[in-house]
Amino acid sequence: MTTHDTISWVRLSAVRLPLAVPVSDAKVLTGRQRPMTEVALLFADIATARGQRGLGFTYSKRAGGPGQFAHARELAPELLGEDPSDIQKIWTKLVWAGASVGRSGLATQAVAAYDIALWDLKARRAGLPLAKLLGAHRDSVRCYNTSGGFLHAPVEELVENAAAAVARGIGGVKVKVGHPDPREDLRRLTAVRERLGDGVPVMVDANQQWDRPTALRMGRALEEFGLVWIEEPLDAYDAAGHAELAAALDTPVATGEMLASVAEHRELIRLGAADVLQPDAPRVGGITPFLQLATVAGLHHLQLAPHFAMELHLHLAAAYPAEPWVEHFDWLEPLFEERLTVEDGRMLVPDRPGLGLTPSAQALAWTTEVYETGVAP
Repeated sequence: MTTHDTISWVRLSAVRLPLAVPVSDAKVLTGRQRPMTEVALLFADIATARGQRGLGFTYSKRAGGPGQFAHARELAPELLGEDPSDIQKIWTKLVWAGASVGRSGLATQAVAAYDIALWDLKARRAGLPLAKLLGAHRDSVRCYNTSGGFLHAPVEELVENAAAAVARGIGGVKVKVGHPDPREDLRRLTAVRERLGDGVPVMVDANQQWDRPTALRMGRALEEFGLVWIEEPLDAYDAAGHAELAAALDTPVATGEMLASVAEHRELIRLGAADVLQPDAPRVGGITPFLQLATVAGLHHLQLAPHFAMELHLHLAAAYPAEPWVEHFDWLEPLFEERLTVEDGRMLVPDRPGLGLTPSAQALAWTTEVYETGVAP
């Protein structure tokens, strides 16, 4: 019996997800960016001649969404007729089809939606959650909340958000730092620590705000808080600076979320610039390159804490050998019918096949553009 199948139909959807309140981190407070008001998502729905389906997505914050959609639309016909099982081959084909605009950044982020859809299809066809298809090491992953810790929230709201996250069963909280007045960072973090006590894991995230001397001074000032990590203390591309800082501090240094290729992460690993690696599968080009990166990170005994998109990264974190963290960000929840379960500080891998996600009616309402090619199922 032949197992050959072919991709017969592709649909792309551009979705604009509005945020309930404008969001600010250190980049906003120092004038480098405007407050974030929405997230642009690109969904890819793939079907085969035998009726198999897969759903993938990528995203952009602030600018970039229309560009991702345009690039993915150009590439869509390249998928037709391909065997959906040949995921690595298809990833390479799509990347080289757009190689003149690079093999990182927006170009590969557009490919990510297809790559994730193909992995979802493969797991659905096997009747397995994606984590199980990849070879899970665990059925749940430690999780921490980020969405309640932004700098636009007054300290009283920050403390209440942190307490509410812990009461909900989330395992830790991340507090944004990088305020123009460093004393304000310490005041806010002290208030959170006093409310939660010393037993709750707490992380901080400077969002690339500090220069090297400031990062060292702040890193030393933060040592007393017993943090799980200090995230993005320096420019994302300052691998050498991160390496020096990681060597100088007892607190682990985390970074990687803004990097857009495996090659860029390899440089972090080569220099010892991250105790905790934070890759983002949509940003590096999908699950295929993420798995390559995770293998290298594992060989170097690094901690793993994928950035954002918990609906996807829960599965990938569950398949990492060392105990990872996954970031609880509730922003994308309105886009899907399903909800992830959090218990006793951990996020549970769902037992539904694939990613286990179904686009919601709200996602359809927020859809701004659709493109289809091939024969619809």
